[in-house]
Amino acid sequence: MILRQTILFFFILITISSCNRFRGPDKPENLISKDKMAAILIDSKFLTSGNNTTRKAIRDSNVNVKTYVYLKHNIDSLQFAMSNSYYAFHLDEYEEIYNLAIDSLERLNIKLKEVQAEEWKEQTKREEDSLKLVNKKKDSLNLISSKDSLGLISNVDSMGVKQLNLNYEKKNSLINPVSDTLDLQQ
Repeated sequence: MILRQTILFFFILITISSCNRFRGPDKPENLISKDKMAAILIDSKFLTSGNNTTRKAIRDSNVNVKTYVYLKHNIDSLQFAMSNSYYAFHLDEYEEIYNLAIDSLERLNIKLKEVQAEEWKEQTKREEDSLKLVNKKKDSLNLISSKDSLGLISNVDSMGVKQLNLNYEKKNSLINPVSDTLDLQQ
């Protein structure tokens, strides 16, 4: 009987002490603000979600992915770990951070689409301008033909210089040759 009471007492003691751990981690002295934590999570996501081209560029630029975010936000890994642990236990606050990050990413996405639309518009305008320039050059090489009052075909080039085309067709315009010899017998 005493053994049962002792076991029961230790069981209750262990249960109480283990339940005390469920109140969560204490708030760290250097807790990272919610806005800064959202920015850290966004930067971490950008670094880890890049495609092969961006990963190669990061590697070629000698950026240490593990310490880049810490250096950028002027924090250390312990401060991040403690803050992340605190926010992870307090889900309502972590959800606020998550919503801040999502809102920021959506605003970035909208801005990216605006920039892409503007670049597309500029590219289209450049293509149209270059097509107009090519067509203008092509038109300047063509000559404008017209007939004058004598029936001669004249060409006017893009500079306004008139050029006569003497290769026109003669219709019944043959004349009899004039004899060089004089008829003295008359």
